[in-house]
Amino acid sequence: MNNSALGIFDSGVGGLTVVRAVQELLPAENIVYLGDTARVPYGSKSPETIRRFSDEDVRYLLTQQVKAIVVACNTATAHALPMLQERYQIPIVGVIEAGVEAVLADPEAQRVGIIATRGTIASHAYQHALAQRRTGMVIVEQATPLLVPLIEENWIEHPATRQVLDTYLQPLLEKQIDTLLLACTHYPLLVPILQEMIGDRVRIVDSASTCALHLQHELMRRAMLAEPERAGTLSIALTDLSDQFEVLAKRFLRKCPPHITRVEL
Repeated sequence: MNNSALGIFDSGVGGLTVVRAVQELLPAENIVYLGDTARVPYGSKSPETIRRFSDEDVRYLLTQQVKAIVVACNTATAHALPMLQERYQIPIVGVIEAGVEAVLADPEAQRVGIIATRGTIASHAYQHALAQRRTGMVIVEQATPLLVPLIEENWIEHPATRQVLDTYLQPLLEKQIDTLLLACTHYPLLVPILQEMIGDRVRIVDSASTCALHLQHELMRRAMLAEPERAGTLSIALTDLSDQFEVLAKRFLRKCPPHITRVEL
């Protein structure tokens, strides 16, 4: 047992869907969340800059005496995770391997569509990981840059969002995908509308719940789970505070966020 906190970081607010999934699965765990909101988004930055920012995020979380770290950002996972795992002895997990494992858990998954930000799609990290693990798989990638701003504007049920989704999904559905991988931590908020649009014939895999499961397995394997009788806490630190963040945090967590602290990296 280890009652030290878990560290989770993202470039902004999307990683709070991972926080929510971890809280639901592992309610005894304390969590320290870092959102690098002063430098969001990471997806438009160079790989070298993403690695530098991610390293600074990890170093801040280490000052909070965390026992393990979750990279709750697909772009940072794609470009920085191997470097972080090599540099630090603390367990560090990302969202990509978790999503890949969840897709491959279905032996009949053969035609996979991936939607993500431009940065994640450009890395081809999911495509490479899936292709290496299952030969003959058809993988169709689709950059969906309009979805994050629509979600953050709370336009999830807006007709414009449905229209944008329909445009993005059409090339994937034409390839007769059997699995849709949501490779952005904002996108779990779209699951109800996506399920309605594509029906039950396509399995949806989201990077938040799969990451929480992956983390649980890692903590169990390393005997690092918190004592189950306790109630976990959440603290949130941001590199920039905006009036909108509390509203977004409430939407992503589905409850009022705790006190938010501004920090410098």
